[in-house]
Amino acid sequence: MIGGRLGGGPESGLPVRAEINVTSLVDVAFTLLVIFMITAPILQGGVEVAVPKAPSAPLQVSEGLVITVDRDGQIYVDDDAFTREEFSATIVQLVERRGGPTVYVKGDRDVPYGSVLWVIGKLKESDIDAVSLIAEPDTDR
Repeated sequence: MIGGRLGGGPESGLPVRAEINVTSLVDVAFTLLVIFMITAPILQGGVEVAVPKAPSAPLQVSEGLVITVDRDGQIYVDDDAFTREEFSATIVQLVERRGGPTVYVKGDRDVPYGSVLWVIGKLKESDIDAVSLIAEPDTDR
């Protein structure tokens, strides 16, 4: 085509097609979906413990402070380890500074019952009433 324009247009006789190529858009969307599926469990944070199963509905942990008691009885507030003395002295400030409306207590299934009960008792002593326990939903019903 000498002296003419490339592509479609009124002079070339080819129709002009104004379409969006969605193939690359779908590729990007699926790539982002895979990335979010892989990173979402990592972003939950906290200390990894094997929580016991209980016949309950799944709980959506929203804003709030997560206190974890591992199998050795070590207390964690989010990712920070505390001794019992440090926990007792700073729990009110931690809840006010980093907490939301509810404090979530997560205990390993092998931790002695008294260790988790001690944490709950300290929360109650500190006038923190919105305490929830975290458990795995029991699907063997």
